Amino acid sequence: MRSTEASVPTPGGVTGERIRDAAVARFGRDGFAASLRAVASDAGVTAGLVVHHFGSKDGLRRACDDYVLGVIRSEKLRAATASSAAGVLAQLAEVEQYGPFALYAVRSLQAGGDLATAFVRQMVRDAEEYLAAGVAAGTFRPSRNPAARAKYLTYQNMGSLMLWISLRPGAVSLDDFRSALREISDQITLPALELFTEGLFVDRTMLDEYLMYVPDPPGGPATP
Repeated sequence: MRSTEASVPTPGGVTGERIRDAAVARFGRDGFAASLRAVASDAGVTAGLVVHHFGSKDGLRRACDDYVLGVIRSEKLRAATASSAAGVLAQLAEVEQYGPFALYAVRSLQAGGDLATAFVRQMVRDAEEYLAAGVAAGTFRPSRNPAARAKYLTYQNMGSLMLWISLRPGAVSLDDFRSALREISDQITLPALELFTEGLFVDRTMLDEYLMYVPDPPGGPATP
C-alpha cells in the first residue's frame, strides 16, 4: 500500500506497519468481525505480537483509522491545491491504488458505533482542511458555511460508495473493489466536474430565496 507522511506513527515500526497494512486489507475484505489471528496470519506474525504492538482489536482499528484517514487527507489536499488540471487527472489515472483505503472506509461506516462515528467526524474535519486549502490556492470558491459544505461532500462521497456496494454485494474482494473504483470514476467524473464547474441551476433564484429564510452561518455570510 501507498504510505503517506500525514499518517500518525504506527506502534512497532516496520513490523507494526506490516500488521497495520494487513489489517486494513483484511478488515476491508471481511469487515471488523475478522479475527486478530486472521490479521496476524496475513502479516506473517503471531496474534500475540499484534496484541503486543496494538493492545487490542480496537487499538489496531484506531491505528488503521489514523492511517487511512491520513492517506485520504494527504491525497485530497494534493488534489485541492494542484497547480494544474494535469495533476488532478494524474490522480484519477491511478484511482485503483486507493481501493484498500476506500473499502476500509466503507466497512467502517457499515460497522457503525463509536469508532465509526469518530472516523466520519474526522473525515469531515479533514475535508474542511483541504477545502480551505483549495480556497486559499484559488482552486475552489469560498463557501457561506465551510463546515456544512465539508459535511455534505463527505456524506455524498461515502454515501455513493456505500450505495454502489449495496447494489453489488459480490464486489467486496480487494481486487474487485480496485476495479470498482475505476468503474465508478469512469462513470461519475464527467458529470461531477460538469456539476461542480458549471453548476446545475441556470440562475440564483433558488439560492436567493432560500437565503431569505435561513440565518447566516456562524461567522456571517461568505462572499458568493
